[in-house]
This record gives sequence, C-alpha cells and structure tokens, in this order.
Amino acid sequence: MIKVGIIGGAGYTGGELIRLLINHAEAEIVFINSKSNAGNSITKVHQDLMGETDLKFSDSLSNGIDVLFLCLGHGESRKFLSENEIADHIKVIDLANDFRLAQSSKLKARSFVYGLPELNKEAIQSAQNIANPGCFATAIQLGLLPLAEAGLLDEIYTTGITGSTGAGQSLSSTSHFSWRSNNIQAYKTLTHQHLGEIVQSLTQLQLNSNIELSFVPWRGDFTRGIFASSTVHCESSLDELKILYKDYYSNSAFTFVSDDAIFLKQVVNTNKCVIQLEKVGNKLVVHTALDNLLKGASGQAVQNMNLMFDLDEKSGLKLKATMF
Repeated sequence: MIKVGIIGGAGYTGGELIRLLINHAEAEIVFINSKSNAGNSITKVHQDLMGETDLKFSDSLSNGIDVLFLCLGHGESRKFLSENEIADHIKVIDLANDFRLAQSSKLKARSFVYGLPELNKEAIQSAQNIANPGCFATAIQLGLLPLAEAGLLDEIYTTGITGSTGAGQSLSSTSHFSWRSNNIQAYKTLTHQHLGEIVQSLTQLQLNSNIELSFVPWRGDFTRGIFASSTVHCESSLDELKILYKDYYSNSAFTFVSDDAIFLKQVVNTNKCVIQLEKVGNKLVVHTALDNLLKGASGQAVQNMNLMFDLDEKSGLKLKATMF
C-alpha cells in the first residue's frame, strides 16, 4: 500500500483528492493536515464523504509516508517545504503553481517534473517530485500538443470558460450564487497565470519557435468543468489532422479525440479530457473539455502518483460522468 499524507485537505481539490484516495485500492491515507480544522472529522467539512471515512484533520506531520500531496494556495507550497523537514525518500506532488516553470522548479535538493502525463510520462515515472499542471493549462495544452509536435503552431487564439470551483473555496464577490447564476464574465484577459506553463510545454515539443498565445478566460454560471477553444492557422486537411491527433493520443489513458461535437457533461466527475476538431478554410478550431477538479487538479495528481509508483495509470480513476 502507498502511504499518503495530504497538506491542505479542506478545500475543493483536497476534498476531491480524499474522495479518490479512500477508494483507491493501492493507497492508504495516513494523515490529512489542516490548521483551521485540526481535530474535526473529515466529513464535517466534506459532507459528501459521510459513511466513507472516519479520518480526522490533524495539525501534525509524519514522515511515515511514501508520498505527500500539497493542496495549498499558490505560493504556499514553496513556503511549506522551506519551513518543514520532509524526509528525502518521500515523493511530493504539488497541486499549486509554485514549481511548474523551469526557472522555479527547484527547492533545496528537490527538483520538480512538470506533471502532464500526455507530455512527460517517462519523466513522471522516474520522478521524485511533481508539479501538477493548472486546470486551464491542462485543457489548452491537450488541445495543442499534437500540433506542437508536428511543428504547426504560430499564433494561437484561445477562449475558455470555467466553473466556480476553479476560484477555490474562499468566498469572493464573483463566487456567490447570486452573482454567478445566469451570468458570465471575462477575467484576467491575456494575462492568466497559466500562460507561462502552456507556452513552456508547447515549445518543449516545437523547438526554436516563437509561439504566441492570446488567451481570454471566462467565469461560467456552473460549478465544475472547463471548455476551451483554440483557433490556429493550418493548411492541413481535417482528415489529416484527426489522424495526427488520434495517433498522438493512441496510448493515452484519459484523453480522447471525438468525431462528434463534445460537451461538458461528458467529462464532469471524470479524469477524462475530450477533444474535437473543426476546420473552416485555413482556420482550425480545437475544442477541449475536462473537469477542472479532476483532470485539471486532483485526478491528474492521482494519475501522476500511479505513474510514480508503477501502478496501472487508471487505478482509482475509473469514474462515471455526471450526465444527468
């Protein structure tokens, strides 16, 4: 059994991670740390887990684990690892953005591998530390990686809409039901924090290129999921492009290319990403959909854990979409 510790287990990603791991046949949760909830039962915070676990939050750490998940706010993971002695043998999977970029991927003796399995699977399998990708970053990259490998990217124009859980559990003026309901808003136009990691991955495949990505994200009036659409100039035929994409993802455990129109309910509550291609003239539009809390966060983190410990990549992740 893989012995697991979780830091910051009270938020949305922490809750989803707990749900996945208590149902994972090869994992055992040793502790779930939350300073604000220490001593409280897990089900007091994550009420969907009632009847599934008797675990309680703690404010202590233990080195008697194999892997440590960090479900902290952005900037907090680096601070936590700097202030706490984590034994060298313990693998770390960070769900924040602290170590995703190459220039910030090291801390003390720890060096982090960018944890997008469809891009870095072999490196993940031998890694000691993983920087889990961002949710929008995962959706957009999975739509563009095959084009990057083929050297077909130049200017990219992307729009994407995300559910309210993407903003985290803390209340804000734009996360209240009365604001979100029947509403939509663009935010962080052309400045989203995931731009750096997206371009970094694309140029990893398409070397010596000047890829330009313009991204406009949107807040949606639903709770979970991401739908992104990227437009690029492309002379290849739609049939050629479908072959390119299906070949690239032929060995992927969770990313699939659809010949039909995709939609959000196909992927909500799963670790899947679905992709659809459309072409008009020399313009190609790539649509992607995934669950921001699973393939965009906790599900991908468990997928990375499976790869790091030489397990079936799908272990603990055979989930049913919430279609109705």
